[in-house]
Amino acid sequence: MTTSELPRILRRRDEPEYPTFLELFFDLVYVFMLSRLSQGLAEDPSVRTAAQMAVLLLAAWWVWVLTAWLTDLFNPRLPVIQALVLVVMFGTLVMAVTVPRAFDELGFVFVAAYFGIHLARGAVLIPGTRVHRAIQARSVRVFFWFVVTAGLWVGGVFAEGTTRLVLWAAAVAVDLGSARIGWPTPRLGRTELASQIFTGNHLAERHREIFLIALGELILTAGAGLAFDRTGEIRLAVCAVAFGNAVLLFLLYFHRIEQLLSPRNVSSVERVRPGTSTSYTHLVMVAGTVVVSAGTTLVLGRPLGPAPVAWIVTLLGGPALFLLGTCLFDYVVTGRLFRPRLVAILALAALGPAMPLLPPLGIMVVANLVLLVTLLAELTVLGHRLPGSPGPA
Repeated sequence: MTTSELPRILRRRDEPEYPTFLELFFDLVYVFMLSRLSQGLAEDPSVRTAAQMAVLLLAAWWVWVLTAWLTDLFNPRLPVIQALVLVVMFGTLVMAVTVPRAFDELGFVFVAAYFGIHLARGAVLIPGTRVHRAIQARSVRVFFWFVVTAGLWVGGVFAEGTTRLVLWAAAVAVDLGSARIGWPTPRLGRTELASQIFTGNHLAERHREIFLIALGELILTAGAGLAFDRTGEIRLAVCAVAFGNAVLLFLLYFHRIEQLLSPRNVSSVERVRPGTSTSYTHLVMVAGTVVVSAGTTLVLGRPLGPAPVAWIVTLLGGPALFLLGTCLFDYVVTGRLFRPRLVAILALAALGPAMPLLPPLGIMVVANLVLLVTLLAELTVLGHRLPGSPGPA
């Protein structure tokens, strides 16, 4: 099949693979979304709240992933696709607004916005791809699995407490998991991962951008905490440490991930499935950054004094979760786990029992030191073994 046979709605193979300004504009709503999630966790860093925020993050991430895939496969300069992206952006904004009370009285609004996004996508893509049956079948498969999970989402609206959490967790797990296995659908089969029309360069750029958005939210949290009162110097110290944290995450990401995302370095395996494995591993990295931001909010509120166990888990768990995401991405691309970062994760876990001896600000500093030592080890000891050099964002 030649490019000329593709319906006009599809992206042409010879088109530039860089993201459009509209895609960058779309990502801005995730600054607000991630901020709401980190704030929700910071207000109550309990296991229950962490599980709730995780479910909401997964739902928001699924919307972002489908939109990234949308503009990767379909022509992002076509007015109907641009309008669809803006509709999805507004729906995501509504979802973000409801985050603090999504598990209370605003559950219906959250699900309605989530449903509206999926319905709008299906209403545009299914009839818009009728010229190409294979592409239309894939759009139908995605919509079919949305219908499958609709009962769980709606059931959660009419449930409360743990029941809602369980139903929504199952729904979002099916949403993300169905893509991983190609959305198997009665009479339509499944989408073979090898047949996905993904342009690796475009998705690589999109993943870089969403991670930078997460870092932007972290810097926003640190900056918003600068309130110069009687404890102004301490707050300034917290913001300086938080800024250093953001810098270290940035350098660790682009020192390793940027090289692996380079077209000349991405393995043939990842070229076959760039839209699934890559997206899921970046989800872990973004989640780690959100937890780091929540920890920053906690420390800004009380930098000194005893640190509760939940605070310690948050302050050390955020960097560990980020490092885990980079390890998983490394494994997807190279087939090997990056040992220095596994050692760093183990170091953060090993330091946990000693952290009650330090104030929250001290724990932040310790986490930063682990990240710094990891970065220096990679630059000095292993730098010569890494392919290429970090490129621009």
